[in-house]
Amino acid sequence: MTSQAGVGATPGTDGDAPLNNRVHHVRSGELDGYAAISGGTVGSRKLWMGLVENPPLSSTDNHHHGDSEAGIYVVSGHPVFVYHDGVREVRIAAGPGDFLLVPPFVPHREENPDPDEPVVVVIARTTQEPIKVSVPELYRLGDAPAR
Repeated sequence: MTSQAGVGATPGTDGDAPLNNRVHHVRSGELDGYAAISGGTVGSRKLWMGLVENPPLSSTDNHHHGDSEAGIYVVSGHPVFVYHDGVREVRIAAGPGDFLLVPPFVPHREENPDPDEPVVVVIARTTQEPIKVSVPELYRLGDAPAR
């Protein structure tokens, strides 16, 4: 294996390396709010990743993530993801180790029905910053209001 100076350097060993020319390490206690990997934290251009905790008996508003895909990994808890398939409201119960994909512009909400346990998820999005557009109700993507 060949080694080159500066390749794979950590911030402490090559602080002069451009943000997009090295591997970044964001430690668990160093999150910027929920964001771990974003344009603001490490100079990411097309990816956002973060850690989100939803408290017991909580629910987000109805929303979508614009043109961004969202990949979700359930770390702990038992979240319920709710969307509309055009006929009815669909509820997907998930648990630790499960992965979910939310396509662009699909209205949905996340719920934590457990009275005691928080939900912790890791989210990856295909934009460098989180996009969250609140909508008044869930609807099938084909029926989305004009943008």
